[in-house]
Amino acid sequence: MNELVKRLEKLEYYQRLMVDMIPENGFPFHRLIIRNGLSEREVKEFFITCDRLSMKLEKQKAEGFVYNTPLFKEFEEELHSKLKVQEVVDGCLAQNLYPALMKLLKKSL
Repeated sequence: MNELVKRLEKLEYYQRLMVDMIPENGFPFHRLIIRNGLSEREVKEFFITCDRLSMKLEKQKAEGFVYNTPLFKEFEEELHSKLKVQEVVDGCLAQNLYPALMKLLKKSL
């Protein structure tokens, strides 16, 4: 068991090194995921939230709704506690993830 723990610690160390090898301008959202130790399930939950909020945004646009603070609050409340809103929004915009939603959220920062 001790050998398994040592191997796991080594893998985690290598992972941190590999994150540092990724250029700052390449895949900043993925960098946030790795640096903050989010699980695959937590990331899937984030994408489900963004899918839902993107659909909500489109519906609001179609209805002529222009007050978007509630959408920002909802995003902020559902964001994993290890993540910061501004970093996530900037990272998603850089990777072109949910661009319409992230541009709107950026206006509320």
